[in-house]
Amino acid sequence: MIPVDLHISNLRPGERIEYVLHRHWITLFYTGGYIFVLVMVTILMLAFHDSLSAFLPWTFLSLLLLAFMMFFTLFIYVYWVDNELDFYIITNERIIAIEQLSFLNRTVRECSLEQVQEVNGFARGLLENILNFGCVTIRTASDISEFNMELAPEPLENARIILNIIQEYKGTHRERMRDFVRDEKPKAPEIP
Repeated sequence: MIPVDLHISNLRPGERIEYVLHRHWITLFYTGGYIFVLVMVTILMLAFHDSLSAFLPWTFLSLLLLAFMMFFTLFIYVYWVDNELDFYIITNERIIAIEQLSFLNRTVRECSLEQVQEVNGFARGLLENILNFGCVTIRTASDISEFNMELAPEPLENARIILNIIQEYKGTHRERMRDFVRDEKPKAPEIP
């Protein structure tokens, strides 16, 4: 599940992308719901413009409708950007979490796979279980104690995939450390 066009410039030597986790497509459905509300309110305001114009002048109503449409469209765009630009990149050495907190407010966090203590996936409620989305949580022993990906697709399977990558890393890391310790053992002095 690695996008072909994903290029990361700060990968370490020998580091490769193992897995990329994006949000579930349900976020597009939520965005579509907001668009539906925008269209319905606009239609209702246009349908009842005669009765509304008894209280307010038509030019003021037109400006009010235009302002409503502009701000609501901006809200929809910010909501879409917030969900579209959240993703986790799991490499063979670390986890990189790129999260869009709000418009023009983005954080990039990373943690070594060695520091990961627990990976959980869960789906709560009927809709999450039927459409197979939920939350993937990665708990670490670092300063960044937790990574949460809300509205993640297939949370149980993605948690298992991430855990398998971490276990593979820890297994190869132990082997490298054993080889390093074996190579660095002081040799006994030869007695003449």
